[in-house]
Amino acid sequence: MSIIRRSNVFDPFSLDVWDPFQGYPFDTFSSLAESRPGFVSETSAFANTRIDWKETPEAHIFKADLPGVKKEEVKVEVEEDRVLQISGERSKEKEEKNDKWHRVERSSGKFLRRFRLPEDAKVEQVKASMENGVLTVTVPKEAVKKPEMKSIEISG
Repeated sequence: MSIIRRSNVFDPFSLDVWDPFQGYPFDTFSSLAESRPGFVSETSAFANTRIDWKETPEAHIFKADLPGVKKEEVKVEVEEDRVLQISGERSKEKEEKNDKWHRVERSSGKFLRRFRLPEDAKVEQVKASMENGVLTVTVPKEAVKKPEMKSIEISG
């Protein structure tokens, strides 16, 4: 699965989890949702955490839209084998006894996304910041060393 979901191009750096429900309207699962309250919202929270991955000459930059999520509810980790993991939980709104919900479209629940970082990633220098509901993770890149040319004197 590609990181950019608009494309069908295979991305070897992605470790996205396959979402069997992607592309289906929520109403398709209404009977399933009725039998298992919270099923649709749990699935959509997991599947709808969209992340952009951009590469610049200096770094790999990941941006995730996480509206309503506090930075304390998000974890950014790098595993030994250069896997960047972004996870967290979007809290469910408190339900009062007298409340009558007409529609629930905002998702809540846990989310998890994983990306295999390329060889040039400086995993020990990863930085993350959160501003206005957007998480930005910056992974600096190693400088590409140009091979040195050594002149060889020709004898004779």
